[in-house]
Amino acid sequence: MAAENASGYIQHHLSNLTYGRLPTGEWGFAHSAEQAKEMGFWAFHVDTLGVSVVLGLVFILLFWAVARKATSGQPGGAQNFVEMMVEFVDGSVKDTFHGRNALIAPLALTIFVWVFLMNFMDLIPVDWLPMLAANIAGNEHLFFRVVPTTDPNATLGLALSVFALLLFYSVKVKGLGGFFGELTLHPFSSKNMAVQVLLIPINFLLEFVTLIAKPVSLALRLFGNLYAGELIFILIAIMFANGVILGGLGIVLQWAWAVFHILIIVLQAFIFMMLTIVYLSMAHEENDH
Repeated sequence: MAAENASGYIQHHLSNLTYGRLPTGEWGFAHSAEQAKEMGFWAFHVDTLGVSVVLGLVFILLFWAVARKATSGQPGGAQNFVEMMVEFVDGSVKDTFHGRNALIAPLALTIFVWVFLMNFMDLIPVDWLPMLAANIAGNEHLFFRVVPTTDPNATLGLALSVFALLLFYSVKVKGLGGFFGELTLHPFSSKNMAVQVLLIPINFLLEFVTLIAKPVSLALRLFGNLYAGELIFILIAIMFANGVILGGLGIVLQWAWAVFHILIIVLQAFIFMMLTIVYLSMAHEENDH
């Protein structure tokens, strides 16, 4: 495969199906990465949104169907799996979350399963679903990315949702005074009022950066790991078009990376869930200041 063809192949697989305002003023789908970039902020990644919603519905319908047919007798395989997931998440919440909030366990379960399903899409061969979408649309050049967590918009959206809950419960539990006290009276404090007032800007700067870093790190950690994994799969796929020897090596590398990547997709879903629990636990902790 020529270098320019390989570059085009990679760029095509890393481009989202974007809907927004075209240079003509009309709304439609972008036909190139440059056109998608020109659409600006009010552009929608249709593939990311569509796959995320479908996977969310799969999670809801699967767990609902199992719960609807749950029995106290000998459970089937699906019920055993769901009960194992619920017990695992419930145990993680009990070990980490020290407040009282009935929302945390269902939220943690939703995050873990949903993020895992989105990550799992990375194990599907990189050409299968994009080619299927292109055939359905009748456009062989159609952009279509199937791993929502390789899109920073998706991971940042998840992280900002967690951040909004963090702010909400911080104010609800501690009050506005307690919340702003955390931002201005930590980490440095003094019994001298004048000194404490002088320390407020320094404390606010340090605590504000720490606060903002939470959603940013949450989003970029998930995005970075899955983006790197997807890129490796794409690079391995290029090997299949470069002769029998490289193609055979590509098969070996693809299976080896897929096995290793299983650990990554599970671990990243678990980390996202655990950090969410930790952040919300911190939001429920009352301070003495």
